[in-house]
Amino acid sequence: MYTSTTQIRVRYGETDQMGYLYYGNYALYYEVGRAEAIRTLGYTYREVEEMGVMMPVVELNSQYLRPALYDDLITVKTSLKELPTDSKVLFHSELYNEKGILLNKGITTLVFYDPKHKTKVNMPEELLNRLAPYFTKENL
Repeated sequence: MYTSTTQIRVRYGETDQMGYLYYGNYALYYEVGRAEAIRTLGYTYREVEEMGVMMPVVELNSQYLRPALYDDLITVKTSLKELPTDSKVLFHSELYNEKGILLNKGITTLVFYDPKHKTKVNMPEELLNRLAPYFTKENL
C-alpha cells in the first residue's frame, strides 16, 4: 500500500456560515492530497501529463463524519490500496483534525486517458515502477 500525507489549514473563505468547511471543498482537499502523493513519488501532475496521459475523475464518493472547522489544521492521508493493473486508479482519502480524529473519508476514481487518441490507457510505466515497491509482500 502506498500512503502519503499532507496538511491544509481550513481558510475562512472555504467555510459556510457555521464556520464548517463547505461540503464541496472536501473534493479540493482530496485533489491536494492526490497531487502531493504523486509529487512524493517524484512527479507532478504536469509531468504525468507531459508523458501523454491525463487523469480525469470519473467517480467520487465522500463520507462526512464530523465537520472540519475554520482554522483547523487538517491532515489529508491519501492511499493507494491496490497497484493499478489497468486504466483505473482509486485514491482513498482520509481527513483528520489536529487531535487525530477522522472527519471525512472518500474514494476518488480516476482513469489514465490519452487525449491524443481519445482512449483509456494503462498507468505510465515510469509511475508504475515507482509504485511497485510499495506493493511487495513485505510492504503489504
